[in-house]
Amino acid sequence: MDIRTQLVPAAEAAAKIVLETPEDRLDAPTPCAEWDVRALVNHLIVWSARGETAARRQPPAGPGEDHDFTAAPGWAERYADQARRTAEAWQDPAAWEGDTSLTGNKEGMPAAFIAGILFGECVVHGWDLAVATGREPSFPPAVVEAAWEQIVPAAEMSRQYGVFGPEVPVPADAPLLDRVLGMAGRDPRWKP
Repeated sequence: MDIRTQLVPAAEAAAKIVLETPEDRLDAPTPCAEWDVRALVNHLIVWSARGETAARRQPPAGPGEDHDFTAAPGWAERYADQARRTAEAWQDPAAWEGDTSLTGNKEGMPAAFIAGILFGECVVHGWDLAVATGREPSFPPAVVEAAWEQIVPAAEMSRQYGVFGPEVPVPADAPLLDRVLGMAGRDPRWKP
């Protein structure tokens, strides 16, 4: 399953999760120990925007993660719009060629690796946000399959860079999303 074909549905699923996030839960804990829901939403907004500029080979623009996007009305709708634009930018075959950067560094990384990071953000952080607010995420089966195929070969490198925590053991017969989460260092049984 190619993440190229699954970026749009992954972004749509993440956008739905953000759109359904109750504002009265912004201070709730998340599976990301250092972030509450507000910080996680702000993270998603920043990196989705940087994902669009990376696809278009433009320098990153706008505020960083220290900005509270949730302080302004319409933050969920803005994220949904940004997630759609980012996924659409990666539909251009040229976005997948050569190297690019999420941060504007001259030494980029392979574009396919950057796209994989963005895809993983939608799935893993989408799950983080859903469970932090007491909801079950709804990802299309093809998105979950693509996440598994993308995360397994990148897991060790992601751990080296601190993107993933240590692998959480999950039974081999567990649902595929649970196995994706375990590989990404999440406990699929986490509750707020």
